[in-house]
Amino acid sequence: MEDLVARSVCRLIVPFIQLYGAYLVFYGHLSPGGGFAGGAVVAASIVLYALSFGRETAEKRIAPGISHLLESGGGLWYLLVGLVGIMLGGSFLTNKAAGFYLGIPGHLFSSGMIFLLALGLGLKVASTMVTLFYNLSTEVNDEHGNGT
Repeated sequence: MEDLVARSVCRLIVPFIQLYGAYLVFYGHLSPGGGFAGGAVVAASIVLYALSFGRETAEKRIAPGISHLLESGGGLWYLLVGLVGIMLGGSFLTNKAAGFYLGIPGHLFSSGMIFLLALGLGLKVASTMVTLFYNLSTEVNDEHGNGT
């Protein structure tokens, strides 16, 4: 897209969209939001950037290989945090019963491992949506004969 207005607006709002997505991930255990919603918002900002500036420019910001790595890392992080509950004598994803410090209600670290799970889930969702966008946009471009 060669629209100057769309690119200018995108350049202004994408950082705020990503900041809001990070807020949803970090404070999802205290307010509406969480890893899934925050990851979806962050991914939507990357897709908006790719639609405004072109996929090749977006791939310079987050390459498909990095997206695949974050996708695997987010799922692995979620699994490892869940296994900590088993190692501490509880069951998978056990929080208080496994001995996690629950903190002071209302503070950022007030939910034991739920905060850590939201981080892994946010990474997984954002990178999966970006990977899907990259793969689908490649197929559309290939069908029309002007893809990579």
